[in-house]
Amino acid sequence: MEKYKKNRACTLCPRECGADRASGQTGYCGMGPEIRAARAALHYWEEPCLSGTEGSGAVFFSGCALRCVFCQNHEISRGKAGKAVSREQLAGICLKLQSQGANNINLVTAGHFLEEVIPALVLAKEQGLKIPVVYNTGGYEKPDTLKRLEGLVDIWLPDMKYRSADLARRYSNAEDYPVWADLALREMVRQAKDPVFDPRGMMIRGVIVRHLVLPGCVSDSKDVLEYLWDTYGNKIYVSILSQYTPLSQVAAYPELNRTVTEEEYHEVVDYARFLGMTQAYIQEGGCVGESFIPAFDGSGIL
Repeated sequence: MEKYKKNRACTLCPRECGADRASGQTGYCGMGPEIRAARAALHYWEEPCLSGTEGSGAVFFSGCALRCVFCQNHEISRGKAGKAVSREQLAGICLKLQSQGANNINLVTAGHFLEEVIPALVLAKEQGLKIPVVYNTGGYEKPDTLKRLEGLVDIWLPDMKYRSADLARRYSNAEDYPVWADLALREMVRQAKDPVFDPRGMMIRGVIVRHLVLPGCVSDSKDVLEYLWDTYGNKIYVSILSQYTPLSQVAAYPELNRTVTEEEYHEVVDYARFLGMTQAYIQEGGCVGESFIPAFDGSGIL
Protein backbone atom coordinates (compact mmCIF):
# COMPACT_ATOMS: atom_id res chain seq x y z
CA MET A 1 0.00 0.00 0.00
CA GLU A 2 1.39 3.40 -0.93
CA LYS A 3 2.09 6.08 1.63
CA TYR A 4 0.01 9.24 1.92
CA LYS A 5 -0.50 10.88 -1.43
CA LYS A 6 0.54 14.49 -1.79
CA ASN A 7 -2.26 17.04 -1.39
CA ARG A 8 -4.56 14.44 0.08
CA ALA A 9 -6.92 15.74 2.74
CA CYS A 10 -7.09 13.45 5.76
CA THR A 11 -10.56 12.03 6.38
CA LEU A 12 -9.65 8.92 8.39
CA CYS A 13 -11.72 9.86 11.44
CA PRO A 14 -15.07 11.61 11.91
CA ARG A 15 -13.29 14.95 12.41
CA GLU A 16 -12.44 14.94 8.69
CA CYS A 17 -10.06 17.81 9.44
CA GLY A 18 -8.70 17.77 5.89
CA ALA A 19 -5.06 18.23 6.90
CA ASP A 20 -2.49 17.47 4.20
CA ARG A 21 -0.39 15.37 6.55
CA ALA A 22 1.97 14.21 3.79
CA SER A 23 3.08 17.80 3.25
CA GLY A 24 3.84 18.38 6.92
CA GLN A 25 0.49 19.57 8.21
CA THR A 26 -0.76 18.03 11.43
CA GLY A 27 -4.29 16.77 11.78
CA TYR A 28 -6.67 17.33 14.67
CA CYS A 29 -5.00 14.23 16.11
CA GLY A 30 -1.78 16.24 16.35
CA MET A 31 0.13 13.90 14.05
CA GLY A 32 1.75 14.06 10.62
CA PRO A 33 2.19 11.16 8.16
CA GLU A 34 4.65 8.96 10.06
CA ILE A 35 3.72 6.51 12.78
CA ARG A 36 4.72 7.64 16.24
CA ALA A 37 4.59 5.26 19.20
CA ALA A 38 5.54 5.73 22.84
CA ARG A 39 5.65 2.19 24.22
CA ALA A 40 5.54 -1.44 23.08
CA ALA A 41 5.58 -3.99 25.87
CA LEU A 42 3.73 -6.80 27.58
CA HIS A 43 0.77 -5.22 29.37
CA TYR A 44 -0.98 -6.95 32.26
CA TRP A 45 -3.83 -4.56 33.05
CA GLU A 46 -6.30 -5.38 30.30
CA GLU A 47 -9.34 -7.61 30.72
CA PRO A 48 -8.39 -11.14 31.93
CA CYS A 49 -9.26 -12.73 28.58
CA LEU A 50 -6.76 -10.42 26.88
CA SER A 51 -3.86 -10.16 29.33
CA GLY A 52 -3.99 -13.61 30.93
CA THR A 53 -0.78 -14.28 32.84
CA GLU A 54 1.50 -13.76 29.84
CA GLY A 55 0.38 -10.22 29.02
CA SER A 56 -1.07 -8.41 26.05
CA GLY A 57 1.43 -7.08 23.51
CA ALA A 58 0.42 -3.43 23.72
CA VAL A 59 1.68 -0.82 21.28
CA PHE A 60 0.74 2.69 22.44
CA PHE A 61 0.51 5.20 19.59
CA SER A 62 0.90 8.96 19.93
CA GLY A 63 -1.89 11.40 19.15
CA CYS A 64 -5.67 11.00 19.25
CA ALA A 65 -8.73 12.24 17.39
CA LEU A 66 -10.63 12.70 20.65
CA ARG A 67 -8.20 14.01 23.27
CA CYS A 68 -10.72 13.82 26.11
CA VAL A 69 -10.12 16.29 28.94
CA PHE A 70 -9.82 13.43 31.46
CA CYS A 71 -7.53 11.18 29.38
CA GLN A 72 -5.20 9.16 31.59
CA ASN A 73 -2.83 8.77 28.64
CA HIS A 74 -2.73 12.52 27.92
CA GLU A 75 1.06 12.47 27.64
CA ILE A 76 0.74 10.52 24.40
CA SER A 77 -2.74 11.54 23.26
CA ARG A 78 -1.52 15.15 23.07
CA GLY A 79 1.59 14.02 21.20
CA LYS A 80 4.08 14.91 23.94
CA ALA A 81 5.73 11.49 23.82
CA GLY A 82 6.60 9.06 21.08
CA LYS A 83 9.19 8.08 18.51
CA ALA A 84 8.89 7.74 14.75
CA VAL A 85 8.36 4.15 13.59
CA SER A 86 8.32 2.86 10.02
CA ARG A 87 5.84 0.23 8.85
CA GLU A 88 8.72 -2.27 8.71
CA GLN A 89 9.72 -1.45 12.27
CA LEU A 90 6.14 -1.78 13.47
CA ALA A 91 5.89 -5.22 11.87
CA GLY A 92 9.10 -6.15 13.70
CA ILE A 93 7.74 -4.85 17.00
CA CYS A 94 4.66 -7.06 16.62
CA LEU A 95 6.79 -10.12 15.91
CA LYS A 96 9.05 -9.37 18.87
CA LEU A 97 6.05 -9.13 21.21
CA GLN A 98 4.82 -12.45 19.86
CA SER A 99 8.24 -14.00 20.59
CA GLN A 100 8.00 -12.66 24.16
CA GLY A 101 4.83 -14.69 24.70
CA ALA A 102 2.19 -12.01 24.21
CA ASN A 103 -1.36 -13.35 23.98
CA ASN A 104 -2.17 -10.80 21.28
CA ILE A 105 -1.01 -7.61 19.59
CA ASN A 106 -2.89 -4.72 21.17
CA LEU A 107 -2.92 -1.60 18.97
CA VAL A 108 -3.83 1.28 21.29
CA THR A 109 -5.30 4.30 19.45
CA ALA A 110 -3.95 3.52 16.00
CA GLY A 111 -6.79 4.88 13.85
CA HIS A 112 -5.06 8.06 12.69
CA PHE A 113 -2.09 6.00 11.45
CA LEU A 114 -3.99 3.35 9.49
CA GLU A 115 -2.38 4.39 6.20
CA GLU A 116 0.83 2.89 7.62
CA VAL A 117 -0.52 0.45 10.22
CA ILE A 118 -2.48 -1.59 7.68
CA PRO A 119 0.53 -2.44 5.50
CA ALA A 120 2.55 -3.06 8.68
CA LEU A 121 0.02 -5.66 9.80
CA VAL A 122 0.01 -7.28 6.37
CA LEU A 123 3.81 -7.47 6.48
CA ALA A 124 3.85 -8.86 10.03
CA LYS A 125 1.39 -11.60 9.08
CA GLU A 126 3.46 -12.46 6.03
CA GLN A 127 6.49 -12.76 8.31
CA GLY A 128 4.80 -15.08 10.78
CA LEU A 129 2.47 -13.15 13.07
CA LYS A 130 -0.08 -15.70 14.30
CA ILE A 131 -1.55 -14.29 17.52
CA PRO A 132 -4.79 -12.26 17.45
CA VAL A 133 -4.70 -8.54 16.71
CA VAL A 134 -6.65 -6.25 19.05
CA TYR A 135 -7.90 -2.84 17.87
CA ASN A 136 -8.07 -0.72 21.03
CA THR A 137 -9.91 2.53 20.35
CA GLY A 138 -11.84 5.36 21.93
CA GLY A 139 -14.76 4.44 19.68
CA TYR A 140 -14.78 7.62 17.58
CA GLU A 141 -14.32 5.88 14.25
CA LYS A 142 -15.74 5.89 10.72
CA PRO A 143 -17.17 2.53 9.60
CA ASP A 144 -15.68 2.94 6.12
CA THR A 145 -12.23 3.27 7.67
CA LEU A 146 -12.77 0.21 9.85
CA LYS A 147 -13.78 -1.85 6.82
CA ARG A 148 -10.20 -1.54 5.62
CA LEU A 149 -9.15 -3.63 8.65
CA GLU A 150 -11.36 -6.59 7.79
CA GLY A 151 -9.32 -9.78 7.96
CA LEU A 152 -6.52 -8.04 9.88
CA VAL A 153 -8.20 -7.40 13.24
CA ASP A 154 -9.53 -10.28 15.36
CA ILE A 155 -10.64 -8.53 18.56
CA TRP A 156 -12.26 -5.13 18.80
CA LEU A 157 -11.83 -3.21 22.05
CA PRO A 158 -13.72 0.09 21.70
CA ASP A 159 -14.86 2.53 24.32
CA MET A 160 -18.47 3.58 24.55
CA LYS A 161 -17.86 6.78 26.49
CA TYR A 162 -21.21 8.52 26.34
CA ARG A 163 -24.76 8.34 25.08
CA SER A 164 -25.20 12.01 25.92
CA ALA A 165 -24.21 14.45 23.17
CA ASP A 166 -23.87 17.16 25.82
CA LEU A 167 -21.27 15.17 27.77
CA ALA A 168 -19.47 14.26 24.56
CA ARG A 169 -19.27 17.92 23.58
CA ARG A 170 -18.11 19.10 27.01
CA TYR A 171 -15.47 16.45 27.67
CA SER A 172 -14.35 15.37 24.18
CA ASN A 173 -15.33 18.27 21.91
CA ALA A 174 -17.27 15.73 19.88
CA GLU A 175 -21.01 16.23 20.11
CA ASP A 176 -21.45 13.60 17.40
CA TYR A 177 -19.54 10.95 19.39
CA PRO A 178 -22.63 8.87 20.26
CA VAL A 179 -23.62 8.64 16.58
CA TRP A 180 -20.19 7.59 15.33
CA ALA A 181 -19.54 5.23 18.24
CA ASP A 182 -22.83 3.50 17.43
CA LEU A 183 -22.01 3.16 13.73
CA ALA A 184 -18.45 2.01 14.45
CA LEU A 185 -19.58 -0.64 16.90
CA ARG A 186 -22.06 -2.05 14.40
CA GLU A 187 -19.22 -2.49 11.92
CA MET A 188 -16.98 -4.12 14.54
CA VAL A 189 -19.66 -6.62 15.50
CA ARG A 190 -20.32 -7.36 11.84
CA GLN A 191 -16.68 -8.26 11.33
CA ALA A 192 -16.12 -10.14 14.59
CA LYS A 193 -19.44 -12.00 14.70
CA ASP A 194 -19.84 -14.04 17.92
CA PRO A 195 -17.07 -14.15 20.55
CA VAL A 196 -14.64 -17.08 20.43
CA PHE A 197 -12.22 -18.23 23.16
CA ASP A 198 -9.38 -20.72 23.17
CA PRO A 199 -9.18 -23.60 25.68
CA ARG A 200 -7.35 -21.34 28.15
CA GLY A 201 -10.20 -18.84 28.17
CA MET A 202 -8.32 -16.26 26.10
CA MET A 203 -10.40 -14.39 23.53
CA ILE A 204 -9.31 -15.02 19.97
CA ARG A 205 -12.20 -13.24 18.25
CA GLY A 206 -14.92 -10.90 19.43
CA VAL A 207 -15.86 -7.49 20.76
CA ILE A 208 -15.37 -6.09 24.26
CA VAL A 209 -16.90 -2.66 24.80
CA ARG A 210 -15.37 -0.61 27.59
CA HIS A 211 -17.23 2.00 29.55
CA LEU A 212 -15.43 4.23 32.05
CA VAL A 213 -17.75 5.43 34.80
CA LEU A 214 -17.24 9.17 35.30
CA PRO A 215 -18.03 11.05 38.52
CA GLY A 216 -21.54 12.44 38.51
CA CYS A 217 -22.47 10.63 35.28
CA VAL A 218 -24.25 7.53 36.59
CA SER A 219 -27.38 8.24 34.57
CA ASP A 220 -25.44 8.33 31.31
CA SER A 221 -23.57 5.17 32.28
CA LYS A 222 -26.91 3.41 32.68
CA ASP A 223 -27.97 4.69 29.26
CA VAL A 224 -24.79 3.25 27.74
CA LEU A 225 -25.35 -0.17 29.31
CA GLU A 226 -29.03 -0.24 28.35
CA TYR A 227 -28.18 0.62 24.75
CA LEU A 228 -25.50 -2.09 24.58
CA TRP A 229 -27.75 -4.74 26.08
CA ASP A 230 -30.80 -3.88 23.99
CA THR A 231 -28.77 -3.74 20.78
CA TYR A 232 -26.29 -6.59 21.13
CA GLY A 233 -27.20 -8.77 24.09
CA ASN A 234 -24.65 -11.57 24.41
CA LYS A 235 -22.99 -10.94 21.05
CA ILE A 236 -20.50 -8.72 22.86
CA TYR A 237 -18.74 -8.47 26.20
CA VAL A 238 -18.84 -5.30 28.27
CA SER A 239 -16.15 -4.01 30.62
CA ILE A 240 -17.33 -1.55 33.29
CA LEU A 241 -14.34 0.46 34.48
CA SER A 242 -13.94 2.12 37.86
CA GLN A 243 -10.39 3.34 37.26
CA TYR A 244 -11.13 7.00 36.54
CA THR A 245 -8.22 9.03 37.89
CA PRO A 246 -8.54 12.83 38.15
CA LEU A 247 -5.29 14.23 36.78
CA SER A 248 -4.16 17.84 36.85
CA GLN A 249 -5.72 18.74 33.50
CA VAL A 250 -9.28 18.36 34.85
CA ALA A 251 -8.88 21.29 37.24
CA ALA A 252 -11.01 23.37 34.87
CA TYR A 253 -13.81 20.80 35.24
CA PRO A 254 -14.52 20.73 38.98
CA GLU A 255 -17.22 18.07 38.61
CA LEU A 256 -14.52 15.69 37.30
CA ASN A 257 -11.91 16.62 39.88
CA ARG A 258 -12.65 13.66 42.13
CA THR A 259 -12.70 9.89 41.93
CA VAL A 260 -15.84 7.85 41.33
CA THR A 261 -17.41 6.84 44.63
CA GLU A 262 -18.04 3.20 45.47
CA GLU A 263 -21.75 3.99 45.56
CA GLU A 264 -21.68 5.40 42.03
CA TYR A 265 -19.77 2.45 40.62
CA HIS A 266 -21.89 -0.14 42.40
CA GLU A 267 -25.07 1.57 41.16
CA VAL A 268 -23.86 1.16 37.57
CA VAL A 269 -22.82 -2.47 38.12
CA ASP A 270 -26.14 -3.24 39.80
CA TYR A 271 -27.94 -1.80 36.79
CA ALA A 272 -25.99 -4.13 34.51
CA ARG A 273 -27.20 -7.04 36.64
CA PHE A 274 -30.75 -5.68 36.54
CA LEU A 275 -30.62 -5.61 32.74
CA GLY A 276 -29.53 -9.25 32.73
CA MET A 277 -25.94 -8.79 31.60
CA THR A 278 -23.81 -11.85 32.28
CA GLN A 279 -20.92 -11.17 29.89
CA ALA A 280 -19.51 -8.22 31.79
CA TYR A 281 -16.19 -7.52 33.47
CA ILE A 282 -16.08 -5.35 36.57
CA GLN A 283 -13.10 -3.87 38.38
CA GLU A 284 -12.22 -4.45 42.00
CA GLY A 285 -11.32 -1.57 44.28
CA GLY A 286 -7.80 -0.20 44.16
CA CYS A 287 -7.67 0.36 40.39
CA VAL A 288 -7.45 4.14 40.73
CA GLY A 289 -4.17 6.01 40.67
CA GLU A 290 -1.39 7.18 38.41
CA SER A 291 0.61 4.05 39.26
CA PHE A 292 -1.67 2.18 36.83
CA ILE A 293 -0.62 4.44 33.95
CA PRO A 294 2.35 2.92 32.08
CA ALA A 295 5.56 4.83 31.47
CA PHE A 296 5.51 6.22 27.94
CA ASP A 297 9.29 6.22 27.72
CA GLY A 298 9.80 4.55 24.38
CA SER A 299 10.21 1.07 25.83
CA GLY A 300 10.18 -1.56 23.11
CA ILE A 301 10.24 0.91 20.23
CA LEU A 302 13.00 0.11 17.75
